[in-house]
Amino acid sequence: MYEKQVVFWGKKYALKAQAEREEILKKALDLATSPQKYTKATSYGAAKYVKNLKFDKKTGEILQVKERPVLDSAKVAEEEKYDGYYAIVTSEMDMSDTEVIETYRGLWEIEETFRVTKGVLETRPVYVSLRDHINAHFLTCFIALTIMRIIQKKTGKLYSAEKIVECLNKISCSNEHENIYLFHYRSELSDAIGKALGIDFTNKRLRLSDIKINLAQTKK
Repeated sequence: MYEKQVVFWGKKYALKAQAEREEILKKALDLATSPQKYTKATSYGAAKYVKNLKFDKKTGEILQVKERPVLDSAKVAEEEKYDGYYAIVTSEMDMSDTEVIETYRGLWEIEETFRVTKGVLETRPVYVSLRDHINAHFLTCFIALTIMRIIQKKTGKLYSAEKIVECLNKISCSNEHENIYLFHYRSELSDAIGKALGIDFTNKRLRLSDIKINLAQTKK
């Protein structure tokens, strides 16, 4: 069988890979510093960047070894070399390189959408039984997916769905004094989301009227 190979590099892919790895490396550094806080399950994703880790096969706990865990800088550097690169193999010999790349991107987005819908947005399992309730559940999930994609597009597709959901869940406030509310969380991602949506998340304190204005803006 004849096949065509297309290798390409994309800036957005590279930036996305770098951003996702940075988050994992933060966890990997903490894992290397305090391995007793983790197990094989909770260290998933970060463990590959840490050397000298040994797990108990039965419990999944991290065992004490002679050499202390350290960040595998060589592995990080090796992965960084390939950020943004993709290699596609296809039997469609008559398609142009551009057509091959665009088709691949479309397939990748569809697969990633299924993963986000089932995992991040918890479409399944469904804890309702009536048809109307089931329809309402999936409609809510698809609306959430649409909002997620809009946020990703407006922030340059630099952040994963998992990170966006985690960030939004952390944004909360409490009543500090009479009409003043104190916000407990701020990050680079929350600033980026706020800038993209025209909502100022940089203020640590807001009046109730200001919060209502922000909520009204999100409905436009």
